[in-house]
Amino acid sequence: MSVPLNILDLVPIREGSTASGAIDTSMQAARLADELGYSRLWFAEHHNTMGLAASATALLISQAASVTERIRVGSGGVMLPNHAPLMVAEQYGTLANIHGDRIDLGLGRAPGTDGMTAQALSRSSAEPQSFAQNIYDMQGWFSSEGKAHTMPIESAVSVGTEVPIWVLGSTTNGAAIAGQLGLPFSLASHFAPDQIDAAIRVYRESFTTEAPTAQIDKPYVMAGVNVLVAETDEEAEREFTTVKQMFADIGRGRRRHLQPPVDPSELAGGGESPMLRISAVGSPETATRQLSEFVERTGADELITVTYAYEPAAAERSLKLLADAWF
Repeated sequence: MSVPLNILDLVPIREGSTASGAIDTSMQAARLADELGYSRLWFAEHHNTMGLAASATALLISQAASVTERIRVGSGGVMLPNHAPLMVAEQYGTLANIHGDRIDLGLGRAPGTDGMTAQALSRSSAEPQSFAQNIYDMQGWFSSEGKAHTMPIESAVSVGTEVPIWVLGSTTNGAAIAGQLGLPFSLASHFAPDQIDAAIRVYRESFTTEAPTAQIDKPYVMAGVNVLVAETDEEAEREFTTVKQMFADIGRGRRRHLQPPVDPSELAGGGESPMLRISAVGSPETATRQLSEFVERTGADELITVTYAYEPAAAERSLKLLADAWF
């Protein structure tokens, strides 16, 4: 079962490199993804981390859109409690004015960081009612009238851009909100696999077109998968040890840049993490089979893939091998 493939980029900084180097690598990968036929390229939002350069999401989107021609570029996502809704609407309206109908706006309800960093970001309310109202207002600014629905504030740079909004989530709570708002749902199954089936079921059951925020006429799900494709299963498993080391570091509270791959036997317990259960790792044949089985299980309408590799060439090879086998 073939569905559109997308990319989520967290702009990882590898050991021995810099944030500047990581951004350059991501832009090179964006060009390749555009050429290979991937449908969307989204950038995440992370703060207070030394290993990821995806913090100023709108700036990364603008740069990626500037070096590509076809692929949709967006946020996966903007953590709305960290931002003023009007500012988000103005930023993404400006992006749409510059780059046309290629911009997506994925929104999350969580700050995506620790409490101290959230305070430094002037965190606002993440309550469902506030989240829904903020989305409703942003849709107003993106509409042909360019006015918020709940306040007399206009946005010239947003008017008429109709930037599509997605709700991001990893639990049944987020899924229910996406459904109740009548919006497409992007499920963070690549790092939060425990509630996949329940979240998708709740989303579909709660979906309504009657909400004032409704944007689509039926439920639409995009699900996240960790992916590493190489010529052989063994080579892919070795490259994937970079990801396993990263998640082990997260579990230990250890702050490091992306580490080189090692022999899988060198990792304690094989380096397995429950957070990485939704992964497609192996040769093109193996990885596409695993992805197809996941689509069959979930009924996902699209997949968004996350690929960490220490060497940029390994990540680009993974993108190409998967595209050649899938499209």
